[in-house]
Amino acid sequence: MIQIEPTNMTFPLWGLAIFIGWTIAVVILLLAVRVRHLSAGGSIKDFSTKNDDSLLWRLVRVHSNLVENLPLYLGVVFLLTVRGVSGTAVDLLIVVYILFRLVHSVIHIAGLDPKFRFFTLLIQLSCLVALTIMAVF
Repeated sequence: MIQIEPTNMTFPLWGLAIFIGWTIAVVILLLAVRVRHLSAGGSIKDFSTKNDDSLLWRLVRVHSNLVENLPLYLGVVFLLTVRGVSGTAVDLLIVVYILFRLVHSVIHIAGLDPKFRFFTLLIQLSCLVALTIMAVF
């Protein structure tokens, strides 16, 4: 039988745990808002109605956005972990990425100006590109 030795939690792995936890929290919030909507006599058809003024719609978009971005981050974590790349620069980029990922979601949930979301997205993508380059080279 093959035994797998446990490893220490690194910043990339902690970032992954936070990302997953946040995604789960958004799903729970989305379910609560859906139940409240249906309890108030709303229609299930409203779940897919595009309306940026609707918390329900914004939560659907936040959830979709998290699901779309999780594989990208997971891939970077995989590369960093398999290649054994670590250090202060990696840790800092991970913290910045996760922080701006969370801020991106909060801005979207709150319905704030999309320009702020775009700014956070640029920061996140810059972190992912830098981390990928560090992992590969």
